[in-house]
Amino acid sequence: MRTRTDAHRAAPHDLRHHGDAEVRDDGAELTDLAVNVRTGTPPHWLRERIAASLTGLAAYPDGRAARAAVAARHGLPVERVLLTAGAAEAFVLLARALPARRPVVVHPQFTEPEAALLGAGHRVRRVLLDAGDGFRLDPAAVPEDADLVVVGNPTNPTSVLHPAGALLQLARPGRTLVVDEAFMDAVPGEPEALAGRRDAPGLVVLRSLTKTWGLAGLRIGYVLADPATVAALAAAQPLWPVSTPALAAAEACMTPAALAEAAAAARRTAAERAHLLAGLAEFDGVRAVEPAAGPFVLVRMESAAAVRERLRALGFAARRGDTFPGLGPRWLRLAVRDRATTDRFLRALGQALSAVRP
Repeated sequence: MRTRTDAHRAAPHDLRHHGDAEVRDDGAELTDLAVNVRTGTPPHWLRERIAASLTGLAAYPDGRAARAAVAARHGLPVERVLLTAGAAEAFVLLARALPARRPVVVHPQFTEPEAALLGAGHRVRRVLLDAGDGFRLDPAAVPEDADLVVVGNPTNPTSVLHPAGALLQLARPGRTLVVDEAFMDAVPGEPEALAGRRDAPGLVVLRSLTKTWGLAGLRIGYVLADPATVAALAAAQPLWPVSTPALAAAEACMTPAALAEAAAAARRTAAERAHLLAGLAEFDGVRAVEPAAGPFVLVRMESAAAVRERLRALGFAARRGDTFPGLGPRWLRLAVRDRATTDRFLRALGQALSAVRP
């Protein structure tokens, strides 16, 4: 497998650029393929649970029930669970609270972990996975002296699902292995999940409820780790870091009915992703990274920046790829949507490609 390790210098990538910028910059009404939040969410029953919690806003948030619900969902004691204001807060806590001296981030992936590490004064090394290998992880590419390693699974933006066994090869005493599983609940059956594992030294798993349940504006996620790590991260949090409505949402999303609903949504997403990939394969010069496992796909094409701008004019927002280390201006990320939306997008893509080609 081809990978390379880069010491971080003054990175040209805009690590703080996220998909929401693609749909709010100019006020245009666009069909959103740039943000990976599932459409049609939050569902009515979840909105009702959140609304019912508003009667308790006069009291300080009490996270005990939500924490217990998350622990039970993963078969863990509550001491191994930390509730956070989304996964983004967890990355900041990890960067500030853990004594990492040689952190490594495996790219391409969500850029917030590296941004948080840089913001906390760390010098970051990057392991850059190669498109020629389908962005697969080679554990041997990670430097032996790394004492903090961050990797996504399935990875945003590549949609690659790394084998659990490959990830576990990175775990060892004296190293914190952070696996971002923010999109794992969008994978049918979660076959490579490490959430719930207690046998890997230094393992920290991050989960988010914002994507599957449409709670990006509420900010709720959690960390699963050994009790000492959880305690260290909790000590770095401000008081009452998760709001009462977010706690109500977390508890509601851990019920058997909610988990069954999420599993059904994951199966639908897999079918809709297959339809999108089949449509993309019809275009010359457009190559998607496969196999894809997340609710999004990464595609490579010449003149991707011009295609993205043309798509905007046609009413579609796509996520640019050049802000992700390890990618460049020929890449776009596309969120998976329902079949009707995908068909409309594919027609627009055909027009955009025709317009930008000489």
